Amino acid sequence: MRLIVQIPCLNEEKTLPLVLNTIPKAIQGVSSIEVLVIDDGSTDQTIAVARKHGVRHFVFHSQKQGLARSFLDGVNRALELGADIVVNTDGDNQYPQERIPDLVRPILERKADIVVADRQTGRIGHFSPFKKLLQQLGTKVLNLAAGTSLPDAASGFRAYSKESLLRLNIVTRFSYAMETIIQAGNKGMAIASVPVSTNPKTRESRLFRTSWEHVRKSALAIVRSFIMYKPYVVFLTLGIVMLVAGLIPFFRYLYFLLFSPSPSGHLQSLILGIVILVASLLSFALGVIADLIRINRALIEASLEQTKRVRFGSARTGK
Repeated sequence: MRLIVQIPCLNEEKTLPLVLNTIPKAIQGVSSIEVLVIDDGSTDQTIAVARKHGVRHFVFHSQKQGLARSFLDGVNRALELGADIVVNTDGDNQYPQERIPDLVRPILERKADIVVADRQTGRIGHFSPFKKLLQQLGTKVLNLAAGTSLPDAASGFRAYSKESLLRLNIVTRFSYAMETIIQAGNKGMAIASVPVSTNPKTRESRLFRTSWEHVRKSALAIVRSFIMYKPYVVFLTLGIVMLVAGLIPFFRYLYFLLFSPSPSGHLQSLILGIVILVASLLSFALGVIADLIRINRALIEASLEQTKRVRFGSARTGK
């Protein structure tokens, strides 16, 4: 059983040694542990520091590609190296690397396909009350979209089995964390959670400049993924809401037609109702089209999975 610990890095020369020095050298049930550094266009001595600490595997980006692309390229490289389990952590030493054995244990015991570390965000001192509220709200929405019950769905400290990585496909550029959970939940994968305590803050987040930017990007990613996997829920709900809203002006017009001496003065209600009902009809039509696209996407993903199995030499059982 081979474990690859991948670390996406962007100018992490100061904190990377803290990460590398705390990665376990041996784990019961794991035959070998390798470290893979994904350099996302660093301009400092990140690579030199990694090599100094014995890292032999790298993925290089000449320019910044973002966390999602770094995760994807790292996963592909890890699978090429023969990984049976991939742990993703951060180069800023936010996560406790000594908890990696606990993170991979449910996968080794075949109890989970993916394990997500629960940062227990309510206890993180440098998180403002507003940020804690956003984290809780975001997790609830994400769990709703994925059909899961994770306490910290946005955590980036995770372990993935090889089988799960062969079935997942990353399409967003902002955050792989949300997309992989939504995909995994909708594909019926077993997802577990392990509580951890985070290390002291070393720097500000580079994923977003403000909390509102994070909210906006997260919301767009969740809505996009929700439409991908449950379009009928989105468009059917929208269509029903507009259908009810469109009937209200009709009832208003009917009321004035029966009880008003001059019903012709309320034709605007009739016109408004027609417009809203047409929009409702279009929503139902979009729902049918989106569901057909969902089916087509599922077929394409099945084909991609088979291609990856051939590329990375995995049988259907994942052994």
